[in-house]
This record gives sequence, C-alpha cells and structure tokens, in this order.
Amino acid sequence: MNPKPIKRKTELQGVSRDHHHALLLVWKINKGISNKIEPKRIINYIGWFRKEHLEPHFAVEEEFMFPVLGNEHPKVQQALHEHIQLLSQAKNAENYKDLENFAKLLKNHIRFEERDLFQLIQEKATQEELDLIEKKHQDEKFCERTEDEFWK
Repeated sequence: MNPKPIKRKTELQGVSRDHHHALLLVWKINKGISNKIEPKRIINYIGWFRKEHLEPHFAVEEEFMFPVLGNEHPKVQQALHEHIQLLSQAKNAENYKDLENFAKLLKNHIRFEERDLFQLIQEKATQEELDLIEKKHQDEKFCERTEDEFWK
C-alpha cells in the first residue's frame, strides 16, 4: 500500500525539496557501491554534499523549524541526535560498510522528518513562523558537483 502524498505548506516546500536531493545522494551512494566504485570517490562526494547542502539544511531546521515545537520535544531531540550522527558518519566514512550505514541513516532520517516531524511542525507553526522559515531557507537551484559522477 502506497502512503498518501504529503501536502506540504508552501513555506516549507523548499526545505522538503532539499530532502529530495539528499535521497538522490542515497541513490548515488548505493549505485556507487553496487558498481564497486572506489570508496574514496564516494566519500569525497559526500564531503562536498555535507558542506554545501547538509550543514546549511540542518542549520535552517535547527534554528527556525525545531523551535516551533521546542528543542526538548522528543521528536526534535531525535532529529538533533540524527543530525549529529549523520555529520559524524559523513566525515568519518572509510569503506563500503560505513557508506551503507550513512545512506541507510540518511534515508530513514528524511522519511522521519517528512512523514512525522515536519507534519507536526506544519500543524503547530504560526504564520509568522512559517514566513520566517521560508525567508531563512535559501531555496537556490541545486548545483550538482560534476567533476566525478561516479554513479553514472
């Protein structure tokens, strides 16, 4: 059974679009592993993605979205813990097993945020909070790093 598509408020759609690019990262990692690409090439890409996309995305969530529920909320605590894990795993990956673990955690984290946490934030946020999130999220066109497209 396919879950119903989630209707995301306009002000949160940019942050959700970031999740699409992160799910593509998961696909690229898995494709690289299945094609037996040298782990270092995949790790280099993850390092770039972490700096250019994950860290800024996490900053928006942590500074402007999570305060809607409060940082003590259990779901916010889970997301914060996973952010720390993801950044650490992205920085410390060395082999296929590490890459698989990172990809699995990232996919599960995105699913949790989209299906659970963001839905709750969307329901609880005031219009002013939604407007601030939209303003602070830099919804720039995704710029791919093409110097080593190991997934192709």
